[in-house]
Amino acid sequence: MNRAVLMGDPTYFSIKAGANPHTRTRWGRRKKVDRRRAIDQWHGLARLLGQAGVTVFVVPPDPRLPGLVYPANAGFLFPSDEPLPAAQKRFYLANLLAARAGERPVYRRFVEALGFRTAAVRARFEGEADFFPAGARYLFTFGRIERQRFRLRWGFPPYARVYGFRSEWGAVEQLVHVAGGREVLELELCDEAYYHGDTALCSFGEGRRHLLAYLAALTPASAARLREAVTDHLIPLTREDAALYAANSFPLERDGRHYLFVPAGVSADLLAQIRRRGVEPIPVDVSEFLAKGGGSVKCMLCDLGPRVEESLTPAQKAFRAERSYGALFA
Repeated sequence: MNRAVLMGDPTYFSIKAGANPHTRTRWGRRKKVDRRRAIDQWHGLARLLGQAGVTVFVVPPDPRLPGLVYPANAGFLFPSDEPLPAAQKRFYLANLLAARAGERPVYRRFVEALGFRTAAVRARFEGEADFFPAGARYLFTFGRIERQRFRLRWGFPPYARVYGFRSEWGAVEQLVHVAGGREVLELELCDEAYYHGDTALCSFGEGRRHLLAYLAALTPASAARLREAVTDHLIPLTREDAALYAANSFPLERDGRHYLFVPAGVSADLLAQIRRRGVEPIPVDVSEFLAKGGGSVKCMLCDLGPRVEESLTPAQKAFRAERSYGALFA
């Protein structure tokens, strides 16, 4: 059964707020995007997904909302992996930071037009970037919410920017309720360069039981808790692979085979470890999105689970056909 994802048209991709450490130079200036390169890389990822049988629904661009290219922050679908009609699932909209709050009504209208019901998460929370399945449980990652600002320090330059994290611990009560009895493992982030859980953790393979993890991005207590929970299925990432956002990868099962779309450039050793788990890695170059915006493969899409057309209205079917990558960019 085909899987479906959201991607955001990159026509207006730029750095507007500079809200994570990848978006600014050491001097605190926002980086400038090579938009032509970014657009080419975006299409490269969308085409690879299509060739693997994934249906890509494209959110239209908006010059006021360049962050739409990172729809992993839009929210999360529950249940995610069960092949149920869209009307039997619910998309929980994220409560984004102020610089991206305008995206929420865009995502609401889009996913409802696809046929999903929507609900809202009340606490500060940024979607499946911080809440995703891993084996029989869900992982919820959170960190301290900061007012983004510059602060003085000893060193050169004599100031640094404070970014903070994106999801607060207070979201856990609602997420546990949504999970409906499935264990939710709470993990605290501690390195602002890995400001979402999906930049440091990735579940993949059969039953999503294997886990790539950059443990240094978690507090020592959370790293120990994760090791105890995942045990033999954990693949610790090196600092070099983690810096390439190796964990920001997208798992896919098709016809009984497992794949993992990974950022290009990760080490041969990591690729070999993934293959030993019965999973074929597919490297994708989306380096402009990481180097300038702080997001790689997984940040660039939102998982909508198995594509099921049953019970869709004619209007919903038409909308899906109109907004599919093949129809827009054939």
